[in-house]
Amino acid sequence: MKPEDLLHRLSAQTPKLTVGCPALDRLLGGGIPCESITEIVAESGTGKTQLSLQLLLAVQLPAFGGGLSAASLYLHSEFPFPFRRLHQLSGFYAPNLPTNPLDSIFVQPLHSADHLLDILPRLDNMVPKLNIKLIVIDSIAALFRGEFENTPVELKRRSSMFFKISSKLRFYARKFGLAVVLTNQVVDVMDSSDTLKIGNPDSLFSSGRMVCAALGLSWANCVNTRLFMWREAVRAEEEGQNFENVKIKRFIRVVFAPHLPDSSIEFMIKREGVSGVG
Repeated sequence: MKPEDLLHRLSAQTPKLTVGCPALDRLLGGGIPCESITEIVAESGTGKTQLSLQLLLAVQLPAFGGGLSAASLYLHSEFPFPFRRLHQLSGFYAPNLPTNPLDSIFVQPLHSADHLLDILPRLDNMVPKLNIKLIVIDSIAALFRGEFENTPVELKRRSSMFFKISSKLRFYARKFGLAVVLTNQVVDVMDSSDTLKIGNPDSLFSSGRMVCAALGLSWANCVNTRLFMWREAVRAEEEGQNFENVKIKRFIRVVFAPHLPDSSIEFMIKREGVSGVG
């Protein structure tokens, strides 16, 4: 058996959580994989929180609908909590669920990386008791904003905390068959030569700027799958419209994953959620 055949077999055996859109599920080889960590990287306003909220509802769907018939835990460090949008999205899922979908979403604010480390041990009791199969952290970068100085000692301490958090998340993901999804922010790349220093050999662009995932190479080694969402301004004349009009298009790309090729698809954000184009 070839290594790629074994990888395909293992991937096929791993449960997947639907994103709530067939086109996006195809991009992801069936959906968000359980028993591993998936990271969604994007600049503010691109749709990473929208997709996270959608997953909180999709996990409640029965297996034949791509869900896991389970609850979710949403840990948020970005404030305020987007309850209004979640409530709006829940209305599109409610007809397919036996109970109010908001009752199966458990929310916990996060204030620091240390706070997250204090919460994680509670999962031993919380996950089986509440039938949780999805954990979302939105966003991981916000937990480290301004807490560490740019010195060798502080950077070493930060890297150590990265591995503590990721190892605990990976442990619980495998123990309970969880899907773990993290959102991350981007930072501008001022010099293309810097991309190698921060562990981002592929150039990523959003809104016409060269960017890379926040937290650098140390954190990149802590996640199994990285998805990148970005925006492009497209002149309407390319679509036969008036020159003055500019249309914003959004795309999502698989940057790296053990079971997926580098690929991308356009998506849109509608009232009913995030959906792929085509």
